[in-house]
Amino acid sequence: MFNVVKLLLINNQTGEKMRKIISTISAALVMFAVSSPFTTAKSAQFFSIGTGGPTGVYFQVGNAICKMVAKIQSADHGRKKGTSEALRCSAPSTGGSTYNIGQIMQGELQFGVAQSDWGYHAYNGTKPNKVKPFDGLRSVFSAHPEPFQIIVGKSSKIKDWKSMKGKKVNIGNPGSGQRGTFEVLMEAHGVDTGYFGSTSELTSSEQSGALCDKKIDAFGYTVGVPNAGVAQSTDGCGAKIIDLNTDAVKKLVADNPFYAFATIPKGTYKTSKKDVTTFGVMASVVSSVDVSDDLVYAVVKTVFENLEDFKKQHPAFANLDPKKMIKDGLSAPLHNGAIRYYKEAGLM
Repeated sequence: MFNVVKLLLINNQTGEKMRKIISTISAALVMFAVSSPFTTAKSAQFFSIGTGGPTGVYFQVGNAICKMVAKIQSADHGRKKGTSEALRCSAPSTGGSTYNIGQIMQGELQFGVAQSDWGYHAYNGTKPNKVKPFDGLRSVFSAHPEPFQIIVGKSSKIKDWKSMKGKKVNIGNPGSGQRGTFEVLMEAHGVDTGYFGSTSELTSSEQSGALCDKKIDAFGYTVGVPNAGVAQSTDGCGAKIIDLNTDAVKKLVADNPFYAFATIPKGTYKTSKKDVTTFGVMASVVSSVDVSDDLVYAVVKTVFENLEDFKKQHPAFANLDPKKMIKDGLSAPLHNGAIRYYKEAGLM
């Protein structure tokens, strides 16, 4: 077709004849594009993974999954092998754990990253005032441990939980896992927000700047280690992480199977002069019974068959172990699509 255009130009045909020929060629090219075997919007299956704040590890988890999906399919024009359908993945920043679970329940998200405790409460309906009961929630795999950290300003004079009384504290935005865990921590100590001088509801991307600007004295954060947002506070303005080894925390861990003690090692951040003892949860990727087995299978297969590359996407992923990923911190039953792959891979 393109040779015809070249020949007509050489022969200097009349403008009217040229317009007719080009019109015919254009129509033919449109038909070629429509009938082409390359991916079109109609042949693509789009899915979204709810994450967290843009500086948090949840955001890295979701985007690492999307990166693996894009990588494994690129050689075949983005198509799942043996099908005419492509996978298209997005991992937007969201409000965090409970928000992601709620959006999965409503069908607005197909996957999400969530703390193991909030997955447990959603599936079992044990905290309906915090997260809506959702027995259709399904686990896909666990990602990384998440210690709950209280980061305090250099001049705040906060050394432990007791000395937080009367201080300006960010408890996290509504719907976030850190907000939920902070409320659990307050309840365990028998206090409410009145214990502090004032409380704010900043997102994870706002709190480090507020601490360094002395607008707040402390903030709580449930996040994998190391974290860029925490480093912004510790390395940037001398903030520290305090121990959370109170009797109330010990009882909290003893009474709840989804919690465990955690250690933030000395040297993690510039101000980490000693190991810090706290408690934490596991971050896990979750979905719904309404999401197809084939889609979940494809996503799990993509991640596990590219796990070494996946682990390089963030330091928190460095110690991921396939055998632990299919059981540790999974608060809801495994999705059938995930089970299919794990059995196929000899992991179950």
